[in-house]
Amino acid sequence: MNEQTEKTYRIIEPGSVPRHDFHQFIVGAIGPRPIAFVSTVDKDGTPNLAPYSFFNAFSSNPPIFVFSSNRRATNNTVKDTLSNVREVPEVVINAVTFPIVRQMAVASAQFEKGVNEFTKSGLTPVPADLVRPFRVGESPINMECRVSDIITLGDQGGAGHLIICEMLRMHIREEVLDEKGRIMPDKLDLMGRLGRAYYVRASGSAVYTIAQAIEQPCIGFDSLPQSVLKSHVFSANNLGQLAGLYAIPTKEEVQAVMDADARLQTILATPNPLDELHRYAKEVMERNEESRPEAGKIAWVGEYFLG
Repeated sequence: MNEQTEKTYRIIEPGSVPRHDFHQFIVGAIGPRPIAFVSTVDKDGTPNLAPYSFFNAFSSNPPIFVFSSNRRATNNTVKDTLSNVREVPEVVINAVTFPIVRQMAVASAQFEKGVNEFTKSGLTPVPADLVRPFRVGESPINMECRVSDIITLGDQGGAGHLIICEMLRMHIREEVLDEKGRIMPDKLDLMGRLGRAYYVRASGSAVYTIAQAIEQPCIGFDSLPQSVLKSHVFSANNLGQLAGLYAIPTKEEVQAVMDADARLQTILATPNPLDELHRYAKEVMERNEESRPEAGKIAWVGEYFLG
């Protein structure tokens, strides 16, 4: 791995830049953020629909979600969603997928209180089973929730109100599930929020598989040979892949690979084989997750047999 060059950092502290700029630094640095497309009603039953990207799941037992409805920075007013959940402490959190992301953007506009964002965005209100707010018919996942608490974080523009929700029922379209009944990213096609006007689409080549069992200890960086750690070929992620192996390849395992692999024999016959050896290991490792143990054995050839 190449030596890290010295980096220059900009130091930013709360209050050191205008509030709007500080907000953009936060949302630009923390992402992609999941989007809660939140449906609420007021005490008269008037629907409201608004997206929130200060959102995540925080517990599965009980199933607890939290999103933050921030005070508007321009005039320090609260949003209709917050007013509604204070009157009717129920929400439906809908998934935002690529086919409806533009309609979600329309619903994010600051309409006058009482305006129905379902109508403005062209989305379909579907009655929920257990709560009064409506589900978004075009969203493949709807989560009916009861609001259990609202925590106010401040009284100035930009201050959040943490709306803590307990999920009562989830609706998942069968079409986004695989044969085992698990959600598939490509079928769901979720959207995530970045800073400013940037979004990210969580499907296709943007979805990256990292198979690393958390219950089973791995060997770690401190078990990698120096020839591997100082490699000019391996990236930091490649080293992380090797450090994620569950066992150090034995000399006997490496010898068996050397005896069976003609390409490896050709590489070892060259005058300076180490870099080419690492290129081969990198190539094997990047085929798929199942190739990591084989790549590890190739990478350890230098440790055992090149001196």
